[in-house]
Amino acid sequence: MEQQTPQEFILEAFADPASVRDVVRGILHTIFFHRFFPSLTPHSREVLDITLPYVEDAELDTMIEKRAAELARELDAERTHSHSHSHQRSSGGGGNGGRGNISVQFFEKKRRKTWLPKLAYGSVDEEICWECWTVKVTVAEPRTESERAKVRKAMEQTLLTTAMKIVTCVNSQKDHIPPITTSEANPFPYQINVNQKDAGWATRMGIY
Repeated sequence: MEQQTPQEFILEAFADPASVRDVVRGILHTIFFHRFFPSLTPHSREVLDITLPYVEDAELDTMIEKRAAELARELDAERTHSHSHSHQRSSGGGGNGGRGNISVQFFEKKRRKTWLPKLAYGSVDEEICWECWTVKVTVAEPRTESERAKVRKAMEQTLLTTAMKIVTCVNSQKDHIPPITTSEANPFPYQINVNQKDAGWATRMGIY
């Protein structure tokens, strides 16, 4: 089986519990704005007073919303578990609300000859990952107005830095993008995975 090392990009996200979904959605839409090849009418949305691109595609928006909500639920559960099992904090500041990650993978469809008995002979589509974006999300839980102001400022700065990093990456790293060889509206299938660490094929096949 052909092996190909995808281009990987690592991004950082920082948010309080109430903003996780908005921040993650904003970052994912920014990635897809540069990697979603169907014809798009430019749109934008405000996230933490920062204007970010938005891809107006119902199927994609639904998938992003589902995965962002899934990550938010997992982080919320982790935070609740942490609170119930740890009564002492090492710092006097805001509590650590948890860490998680969400990844976006883009695939290229390739035709491969097969000699499987059921197919006799012919060809099948094989999807090969050519690019992966991993967003590492850190959640902070401020307890005072002073902490909330500091967290808000850090959230805005991190989101802006991440958005600019996405633009820099897509403008400087282009050689790995496969040629478009299909007339399909979106030539590159994608997957969005939450907290995928050492997931095997069974887990991967069950997502999207």
